[in-house]
Amino acid sequence: MSENQNLLAEQRRSLILDEVRRRGGVRVNELTRKLGVSDMTVRRDLDALARQGVLEKVHGGAVPVVEASTHEPGFEAKSGLEQTAKEDIARAAAGLVTPGSAIALSGGTTTFALAHHLLDVPDLTVVTNSVRVADVFHAAQRTSGPRQGAATVVLTGGVRTPSDSLVGPVADQAIATLHFDLLFLGVHGISPQAGLSTPNLAEAETNRRLVHSARRVVVVADHTKWGVVGLSSFATLEQVDTLVTDAGLPADARVDISEHLRELVLAGDSVRVSED
Repeated sequence: MSENQNLLAEQRRSLILDEVRRRGGVRVNELTRKLGVSDMTVRRDLDALARQGVLEKVHGGAVPVVEASTHEPGFEAKSGLEQTAKEDIARAAAGLVTPGSAIALSGGTTTFALAHHLLDVPDLTVVTNSVRVADVFHAAQRTSGPRQGAATVVLTGGVRTPSDSLVGPVADQAIATLHFDLLFLGVHGISPQAGLSTPNLAEAETNRRLVHSARRVVVVADHTKWGVVGLSSFATLEQVDTLVTDAGLPADARVDISEHLRELVLAGDSVRVSED
């Protein structure tokens, strides 16, 4: 981490979290020196990250939270993390959408951010199992009224998860009868060994149906998802056509991904790596 007194709170906290995860723990005095901010500022940042449940404060510093593979954070807890990265990813992913397409958006905070960037793309048919994503489109229509080219939104139905996704047999059956040009998939974790994974068994099955019904699969996930493994895998990396992530993805991870995926897009860094 480099010294910079002008870092925004979100940027500082992202750097702190990366450092905690990379090193397995940090001390307050190390962070004040590396970030060039006061002891009080660092402690406030650690308090905020601890409230989000992503690290644990200990005497003099912080350590990572060791999560069980079945732990599933709620939507609100996840929405405060990596906000800038998610916006960059959403903006880049929206550029992949052609007007008039049939697309699917899974649940997740990154697909929620993406939905906002798709409001002005005309004549979309949007299928989603995310209550939050559907609300983005419905709220826009309530605010602006009926307009030509507004998206047609199909909400699958199903049983609601802590992250406000709809899963289970009802969702699975609805998805199985449909075909998408493009699927945007948020994930809990992604790794070379486990592929795409989630802590929720029912969500894993619903995600399998989404992948099976899509002509092209695009995973939207910030760099902190790399190396995370949930309870249930639902797709291999070879089943993914494109990964849109942020420039925080480590160099060794980029090498691993290039061996499995057709295309890697690093949002906010203007880097696009294709594998033919």
